[in-house]
Amino acid sequence: MATFNERLARAFMHMGHKVKMITFSLQYPTLLFPGKTQRSSEPPPDDLDISVRVNSINPVNWYRVGREIGHMAPDLLVIRYWLPFMAPCLGTIAAIAKRNNHSRVVAITDNIVPHEKRPGDRFLTKYFLKRVHSFVTMSDTVRNDLIRFGVSTKRIRQCLHPLYDHFGEAVDKEMARTALEIKKDGFLALFFGFVREYKGLDILLKALAHPRLKQLKPSLLVAGEFYTDAEKYHRLARSLDVYDRVIWHNHFIPSEKVRFYFSAADLVVQPYKSATQSGVTQIAYHFEKPMVVTNVGGLPEMVTHGRGGLVVEASAEAIGNAMAGFFSQDDMGRSMQNTLKQEKKRFSWDRLVNCLLDSMDNI
Repeated sequence: MATFNERLARAFMHMGHKVKMITFSLQYPTLLFPGKTQRSSEPPPDDLDISVRVNSINPVNWYRVGREIGHMAPDLLVIRYWLPFMAPCLGTIAAIAKRNNHSRVVAITDNIVPHEKRPGDRFLTKYFLKRVHSFVTMSDTVRNDLIRFGVSTKRIRQCLHPLYDHFGEAVDKEMARTALEIKKDGFLALFFGFVREYKGLDILLKALAHPRLKQLKPSLLVAGEFYTDAEKYHRLARSLDVYDRVIWHNHFIPSEKVRFYFSAADLVVQPYKSATQSGVTQIAYHFEKPMVVTNVGGLPEMVTHGRGGLVVEASAEAIGNAMAGFFSQDDMGRSMQNTLKQEKKRFSWDRLVNCLLDSMDNI
């Protein structure tokens, strides 16, 4: 999401707007954070005005940050909402900032109902929704969730998730595999991003054991940090006798390395059990990599079956058949790469900026 926010800021700036970003000094308490570190080792971008201010668990901090933003009096305050845990912090900041009777608060809502539900989610989300003027969603799923929470359709705008086009250009497949120190020959499928239960890596490992794939012998590159029990997936891969075909790169992937992972792959697979929208899809579009995605949430809105990739049910059988069909038909990959060039034109950052600005008209 930090990558998304920085790219959005640049899109606003490109259209002539002045932008200030305010980010977290503490996002999650250490006890609640599932990964290894919350902090990036990458240097901060030198073209953006970023202030590290927000502490997600300190109410005094929320008040101070809200007051600071109120005094700045921005025309538009854009807040990302993705998790009920953040509702007290972000909702309070929004409520205090808009007391200046000038700033308009628009939330980009990645999720309204979280993938991994917890007690109190509904109460916390309601707290946040009441403190925002309008909303921008990137899928029908989230739009419908907002409506179920009682938000008027007049307060909602929708825009597809823009293309992640800032990871550099693709490189030669052999060069990419050399850079990643993996074998240069053979089919390679990519599972990319944080590993969480709802993302269905277990389904993908079972699909890899499909009889047709056992004959084709593609490898699977799992690239991303585990936010769940990693050993469970290792045990499953061993029990399915596919462990030697899985390449585990289980750490955070820095931005400058992303292009090597997508350039190395023949196919990107998203075996999600639930979804809203996905940034991984938008990276695949940028690198013009065909996809297999499951028919859940907003994924079918983003991937046109037979053009951007294959949309299948969230089962090992369906995913295995789709992957086997792709790897056994050379013309399918070439055809999809051609149509991907056209499909990715649907996803524009300017559209999202205009959607955010248009949402102010109905406040």
